[in-house]
Amino acid sequence: MHSGNAVQYAPFNAAKSSLLAGLKHQNASCDRPGEQTATFYLDDGALFLYDASATPQEIFVDRSGMGQGVIGYTTGAEPAPTNSERKGWAITSDNHLQFAGQDLIACPGSLEEGAFSIWADAGVANPGYNQGCVGIAARVQVAQNPNGCLYTSQ
Repeated sequence: MHSGNAVQYAPFNAAKSSLLAGLKHQNASCDRPGEQTATFYLDDGALFLYDASATPQEIFVDRSGMGQGVIGYTTGAEPAPTNSERKGWAITSDNHLQFAGQDLIACPGSLEEGAFSIWADAGVANPGYNQGCVGIAARVQVAQNPNGCLYTSQ
């Protein structure tokens, strides 16, 4: 990642079935609504958005030619989209979140000014016809008091 880039210290958010960074208002239904960052947990290579409820929101990645590394999430029993993968997430020894052994990509101009869409590396430098995308090392931080949220899907 380029030092000094606006996404460098931006926390991750989840909104409208997408992962983002630097979003001011994710409009999730949270235990602590004032906190506008997403909390995740990893289970056997699968990544989930944290909530204390029994309705899981699971992350998927589509690295196909159509998906170009798009990252999204489904709610409850909703099936993963065609060509998508759910497993492949890991935390490296440097404490970075990766998918399939690759760092993630952040692209500017998403949902609101200053927000970045987060993509998996599928070999496309500017996925989804975005411009100005940068590779990022998504640093993992342990949540001492995780904030449970149900994130928006539309």
